[in-house]
Amino acid sequence: MGFSFRKSKSLGKGLRLNLGKKGVSVSVKVGNTTFSSTGRVTTRIAPGISYSTSLKRKRK
Repeated sequence: MGFSFRKSKSLGKGLRLNLGKKGVSVSVKVGNTTFSSTGRVTTRIAPGISYSTSLKRKRK
């Protein structure tokens, strides 16, 4: 198992600063959907169930 680190700090209503092993990002929550500065969008469908996708294209 690899090493991981993640810390999140609230910056106000719906805005979070995320610190992790790979760097820093900001996320904004609008209703049931969270948009991250890394290009990830996560939608909460029900408690414990969510759908995530990436808006960035992968380079070949």
